Amino acid sequence: MPVYSMTGFASASAAPVTDSDTTAPGVTVEVRTVNSRFLDIAFRLPDELRQAEPALRELLTGALRRGKVELRAAVGRAADDALPQPTPEQLNRLSRLESTVQGWLPKAPPLSVHEALQWCRGGSAGAVPAALDELVHQAAKAAIDSLKQARAREGKRLAAMLLDRIGTLRTLAAQAEPLVPAVVQKQQQRFLERWQEALASAGDSGNGVSAEAARDRALGEAAAFAIRIDVAEELTRLSAHLDEIERLLKAGGELGKRLDFLIQELHREANTLGSKSAALELTGISVDMKVLIEQMREQVQNIE
Repeated sequence: MPVYSMTGFASASAAPVTDSDTTAPGVTVEVRTVNSRFLDIAFRLPDELRQAEPALRELLTGALRRGKVELRAAVGRAADDALPQPTPEQLNRLSRLESTVQGWLPKAPPLSVHEALQWCRGGSAGAVPAALDELVHQAAKAAIDSLKQARAREGKRLAAMLLDRIGTLRTLAAQAEPLVPAVVQKQQQRFLERWQEALASAGDSGNGVSAEAARDRALGEAAAFAIRIDVAEELTRLSAHLDEIERLLKAGGELGKRLDFLIQELHREANTLGSKSAALELTGISVDMKVLIEQMREQVQNIE
């Protein structure tokens, strides 16, 4: 399955069949999405398309899993929409309604021609709303399909970037691994030199401290120091997290929340690596890792 980004935009239009008996105008649908923790859908529909909202929501929930989604629809003008032709039935009904209103509200002004035409346009028979429902459904389906393709293309770029950062993190981890034994060996030598100096001072002062006891104590402190700065466990966990992220990216699908959790774990391991650092090189590697992981975190926020 592809990796989908939560950021995308698409639009599509649907027009009535030219030989149709209805006077339905064309419909244009735009869908735009940005990242969000959940699926959050908002509609911007004209009054004549309000009845289509449940069907449009069903289309969106069936195609998308996460993201803040905004769907806009607009109704164009039909060929004869500039000058609607009211039917006698519409005019008779409008006249009766006007008489009723003026009977109860004598000060109400009479309807203008423009108001009458607007009412007739909106109060046409049920064939036009039915045709509009079909058109907005067609346009929305085409726009959503185009949106998914755009989100898949963007998701592919995000996955490639994340895989590239994973490779760089593996390289840094490989550089960090041999640094700890070297630091431990160097520190062990320092402990021995210090205890030899202490032993010499004790001999000069007459304190009876054997060379073997001093050496054992120095090696014991060196061993305790090695345990404190050992990052083998952190590097192992970091490698395991990178393996899992790589596996998820190759599998695709709905993986944004899992990736977000793994990025937090990567950040924790990099922090521990820095806190245990006993060498300037290891500190630099930890900082470089944190920069890469933060870059990954920002991009993972956009993955569905």
